[in-house]
Amino acid sequence: MYHVYFLRSQLRPDKTYVGFTELDPHQRLAVHNQQRVPSTARYAPWNLLAFVAVRERPTALGLERYFKSGSGHAFWHKRFI
Repeated sequence: MYHVYFLRSQLRPDKTYVGFTELDPHQRLAVHNQQRVPSTARYAPWNLLAFVAVRERPTALGLERYFKSGSGHAFWHKRFI
């Protein structure tokens, strides 16, 4: 199973992050909160807002790319925040 997940910084609630993982999303959240991901370490700790689980890696990567695009960001930001 592959996951696209959505995080919000507890330190700066205006900061959000979209990522992809093969791990359980809660395990991946722990990695972010241990500041082991350079792109998110500055704004830790994080909360898990939501995640999408899919069976195929290309589907998950496509969703991550979409959610990071302008229209995809607007979509998830409107529904998850």
